[in-house]
Amino acid sequence: MRELHKSKTFVWLLFLLFCIIWFYMLGARTLVPTDEGRYAEMAREMVATGDWITLRLNGLKYFEKPPLQTWMNALTFELFGLGEWQARLWTGLCGLLGVMLVSFTGTRMFSARIGFYAALVLGSSFLWAGLGHINTLDMGLSGMMTISLCALLLAQRSEISHSEQRNWMLLCWAGMALAVLSKGLIGLLIPGAVLVLYTLFSRDWSIWKRLHLVLGLILFFLITTPWFVLISMKNPEFPQFFFIHEQFQRFTSKIHNRYGPPYYFVPILILGIVPWLGVLFQSLWNGAHERSAASGFQPKKMLLIYSIFIFVFFSISDSKLPSYILPIFPALALLIACHLDNASNKSVQASAWLLLVPAITGLVLSSKIPTLAKDAYTLPLMQAHVPWVFAASVIAFIGGIAALMLVRRQREWAIVALAASGFIGGQLLMYGHDPQGRYSAGIDLVPAINAEMTPQTTLYVVGKYEQSLPFYLRRTMTMVQHMDELEFGIGQQPELWIPTIDAFATKWTADHVAGKKDIAIIRPENYRDLEQRGVPMRVIGQDPRRVVVTNQGIPAAAPAAAAPGSAPAVEPAAAESPASSAPASPY
Repeated sequence: MRELHKSKTFVWLLFLLFCIIWFYMLGARTLVPTDEGRYAEMAREMVATGDWITLRLNGLKYFEKPPLQTWMNALTFELFGLGEWQARLWTGLCGLLGVMLVSFTGTRMFSARIGFYAALVLGSSFLWAGLGHINTLDMGLSGMMTISLCALLLAQRSEISHSEQRNWMLLCWAGMALAVLSKGLIGLLIPGAVLVLYTLFSRDWSIWKRLHLVLGLILFFLITTPWFVLISMKNPEFPQFFFIHEQFQRFTSKIHNRYGPPYYFVPILILGIVPWLGVLFQSLWNGAHERSAASGFQPKKMLLIYSIFIFVFFSISDSKLPSYILPIFPALALLIACHLDNASNKSVQASAWLLLVPAITGLVLSSKIPTLAKDAYTLPLMQAHVPWVFAASVIAFIGGIAALMLVRRQREWAIVALAASGFIGGQLLMYGHDPQGRYSAGIDLVPAINAEMTPQTTLYVVGKYEQSLPFYLRRTMTMVQHMDELEFGIGQQPELWIPTIDAFATKWTADHVAGKKDIAIIRPENYRDLEQRGVPMRVIGQDPRRVVVTNQGIPAAAPAAAAPGSAPAVEPAAAESPASSAPASPY
């Protein structure tokens, strides 16, 4: 039987089906706080203000991250309007770019089969495929770092001309520059550290002669310098906050309260590489024992050092989030693909058996998911996830069994079965989570708020900050008492917030008397306190996390403190089924 990777019809058909699912899923779910709502709102405000230099969140200066993703999201909004898929398009394209780059690089560096395998591995890895559909910075960073990594590998091939080598290295430098504009100095520091470590371990000193340092540095600074200069000129406070607070203290202190133990990323790697866990460690071992090529360059050793350094770097950092190790996955995909090319059938079988473990676990325990509900409101949300978890488990089970049956006679089909089941199963899990995502975002309250709001209405958020609602409401909010991550921006523009509940109550009541409509999204605890004080409020929407009130239209026959829905949770009827009273999404 003809090998699958040699069939252009099969490869392009598989890629087409992959892209259909990949792009459909970009708009299939609500933008979930915190990251998705935050970065969508920053881009919306960039479009609304027309200021593409100074980044803002909720109308306040927000200097934690560089602008590349905000620029790309804003450009997408300008071209296609506001919406979920538009907000995720950049991360989706970066994830897809990574899959295409490892395929191209694997083909050019090693063989067509390895390029085919590399795309299958990366595209189906749970963490890569998942974060490719979440509007967060780490996929954008990973996409740019993959450009840099793959261009470096391609530039070091012995058979290419000097001009080809120069061009690939310039692309490598451009990738590093875009990585810096994606998330900061790690876009340069990590590749630099990897290069030094590679030189020490491989003793390939000649690689430094092939980096085209002068031209590369010129290109790097041409790309990165303009924005840093312009924002510093407009905002003199930017350099200290960005370079010291965000780039240095983030990794050397617990300032962001994102601490985790040294083994924090171990379970994330194990889960994130599914369905390829059975070949992961052997692939790393093979990379460590690569023999030097005629040119002296050892690509597998470079990939291994790249993966291990990034993993260790973030493991010893005092700031940890699951997505931080995402940049290692393209390198792991190439190492795994190299191993699969020569591995025994037992390696593929090991991955299939390990895929069956979560599949069987899901089949057995999916019915228990509703027991995780914290209250009556979230119970139907958890119940709604059950069929999707069950379906994902069935797909994974079928894929694992198919791989076991196919591996001896049709090895490539077995690998395709693992990849397809891993990818589809992961996407089903994400899709089924949307009811919980809607609740986290508060999107089902949007129609009720819009029905009350006018262009002149002031929108407050009391005791908390809503990351997704500003994007869906197309409005910034005046924060009360709680700073959240906007402490720096509030420090720069303190007039844009209200520091105490007492000051808010005074302003709210004065507007009530004057007939000026305000709307507030309030923590249930704060709502109870304001209600006991007799602050005039009429409830227009609520769930266990928030109560939405206005200061106008309060029935004259009832005292202000007796506003309907005095309990911070939903009323009993709504608690039975949030979907029964949930308006449709504005999209």
